[in-house]
Amino acid sequence: MAARVAINGFGRIGRLVLRSIIEHDRKDIEVVSINDLGPVATNAHLLQYDSVHGRLNQTVEVDGDTIIVGDRKFLCTAVRDPADLPHAELDIDIAMECTGIFADKEKASAHLKAGAKRVLVSAPATNADKTIVFGVNHDTLTKDDLVVSNASCTTNCLSPVAKVLNDTVGIKRGYMTTVHSYTGDQPTLDRMHKDLYRGRAAAMSMIPTSTGAAKAVGLVLPELKGKLDGSAIRVPTPNVSM
Repeated sequence: MAARVAINGFGRIGRLVLRSIIEHDRKDIEVVSINDLGPVATNAHLLQYDSVHGRLNQTVEVDGDTIIVGDRKFLCTAVRDPADLPHAELDIDIAMECTGIFADKEKASAHLKAGAKRVLVSAPATNADKTIVFGVNHDTLTKDDLVVSNASCTTNCLSPVAKVLNDTVGIKRGYMTTVHSYTGDQPTLDRMHKDLYRGRAAAMSMIPTSTGAAKAVGLVLPELKGKLDGSAIRVPTPNVSM
């Protein structure tokens, strides 16, 4: 039986999660609903046309509060508080928390109050029951893990390499540098920012900055806790980091 999924937050991550499910024709995942404060028609358009990844391979249509892609239908809501979402009514198995706002266990647990059985946070999440990088520690999940973090993109890249190195030769200390595409937090033109470097125009600058991705590997591989650190360089590309 397919897992019934609700997506909260239809920004870049939320849209690309749905896009991947559609393009890979996943039958084991049934996305039932999408919650986003933007207009349904705008969200449908952004799903159909992506500046980086191109057009979706199917036509996207809108019928009232429903987005339709082929034979798949997604109920759209615009609810600010996840605790008020219709998860119980829709029999949601997994709430995918993709807003970047409810990124700690207490806030993400609002989905559980709404009736979802589990919550998967698409970012590092403070006090999550477990932080998982698939292929590294997904086999540690248990039925008691209700709020799970999928870590960050950089932690997902670093953890498999760190595991192989540690299992093969052992790691005493480590330092990594990620060359990272700019993100939505960075401006197109210079402006005020709490980080002076990140206030510079994203598409015109290589910006040295901090990252907690290496330290977060310790959440995935406890034996490496406190052994890794790192830094980041934001570069003027919209996609692909290393």
